[in-house]
Amino acid sequence: MGSCVSDLNGGRQAVGGVRHSASPGPTPPPVHNDAVDFFYRSQGFQLLFTPLELSLSANDLRDRDIASKTLNLKDQDFLGMASCTLSEIVTKQSRRLTLRLQKKIGHDGRRNLGTLTIHAEETFNSRTSVEISFRCSRLDNKDVFSKSDPFLRISKLVEGGGSVPICKTEAINNDLNPIWKPVCLGFQQFGSKDNPLLIECFDFNSSGDHVLIGKMQKSVADLEKLYKERTGENFVAPSNHRTHEKVLKGQLYVDRYLEKEQFSFIDYISSGFELNFMVAVDFTASNGDPRRPDSLHCISSPGQFNAYQKAIMEVGEVIQFYDSNRRFPAWGFGGRTDDGTISHCFNLDGNSGASEVEGVEGIMAAYARSLHNVTLAGPTLFGPVINMAAQIAARSLSRNSSKYYVLLIITDGVVTDLQETIDALVKASDLPLSVLIVGVGAADFTSMEVLDADNGRRLESSSGRIATRDIVQFVPMREVQSGEISVVQALLEELPQQFLTFMRSRDIQPINHLAPLPRASTSQ
Repeated sequence: MGSCVSDLNGGRQAVGGVRHSASPGPTPPPVHNDAVDFFYRSQGFQLLFTPLELSLSANDLRDRDIASKTLNLKDQDFLGMASCTLSEIVTKQSRRLTLRLQKKIGHDGRRNLGTLTIHAEETFNSRTSVEISFRCSRLDNKDVFSKSDPFLRISKLVEGGGSVPICKTEAINNDLNPIWKPVCLGFQQFGSKDNPLLIECFDFNSSGDHVLIGKMQKSVADLEKLYKERTGENFVAPSNHRTHEKVLKGQLYVDRYLEKEQFSFIDYISSGFELNFMVAVDFTASNGDPRRPDSLHCISSPGQFNAYQKAIMEVGEVIQFYDSNRRFPAWGFGGRTDDGTISHCFNLDGNSGASEVEGVEGIMAAYARSLHNVTLAGPTLFGPVINMAAQIAARSLSRNSSKYYVLLIITDGVVTDLQETIDALVKASDLPLSVLIVGVGAADFTSMEVLDADNGRRLESSSGRIATRDIVQFVPMREVQSGEISVVQALLEELPQQFLTFMRSRDIQPINHLAPLPRASTSQ
């Protein structure tokens, strides 16, 4: 048998969804699923969750062939149980896991209750995607003292007249004849080459109040035709009456159209690629004395986690399943160490040599010990820890292309070295590295949003270099505590796509059992 799922009990470590207990009663209400909720809140814009079909088979079960007149679970005979995380299945090369069945309480090693084998397969219609390079000419200018900063947003039209964004380009500064980097559309996103898409061109504003320059409706087949015929298509001005839409002088061109097969995130993970976890903890004085109950670093009692510990546990419990040796670099920054100097990248366990600790438990233990050995100081500098993580990622890339690094920075304040941090992130955008920043406490983190390029504009260094890709995701912990979002959910919101963007930019393909896909060919 098989079933299509995006979340399982115990699968939180793999997909980020949490299944909450249903209330008792003869007809339990539908089980809440964070994965589904987030999909609808984001209108499907982020391809967060890979649909999986799980096939299950059992062997050597006990013979309890007693007829039952009902299908109610409580009336059936218990044969055995087994548990696992979804990541334990998808990280196997065969995507298959066999578990020994056990009793409900404890493990009965003397009796064979049988085995349960689970096999996972992605469910999708096609691996084919379309890579398209757009440019525009003679766009209308929407700015007074400069030129527009245009970007494109592509949306899928849905029943009822609405639309769901599926892709957007970066914003090009001060240019009415922009040329954008290629965008990639999967067949799963647009369904058919003949389905109409809404293509809108906006003038970017940092406030988020972008101004519409023009729009058009085109299918993927239409875009392929524009490429083959080397012709442009005019934008139209927004109007409530389609028959009275004004045709603008600005035109859209397709400079490149390429259909190709693409691997998924699970293809890479199941073939041996790893996610390597790193942590950097803020030891600046604004956190408050750890001995005081109002301190963000206060550990009041065993089992009662502070915000730093919660972030480490939530993110660490995800990443550790995708790291074979589970040895994680752990640093602190902004604290005065034993030698009396203020350091902005010191080993969390106090070891002057290797920075790695054993597992998430090792991170938690090193953090707890450091609160007794490190004096809180400041200021809040991110640059040194990002550069250290980048050095490790660069060394790994030179030896092995099957590792990808995730740096978790937990902080209570606004970064002091903003430009240095941006420079470090722009440089690191060429490396197999993503940075998740969690803000704890009640500080105003508005300025931190500049590090997260979700607004469509990539980071620019002090030398004028533009980041190759977005590698940052920021989330305030207070939103986690209010139930608006989980740290795990924030991590998974962009991490798989950041991982894939890096792999595809370097043409790195899954290894081992996966055969190479056919070479892509450009339409003529």
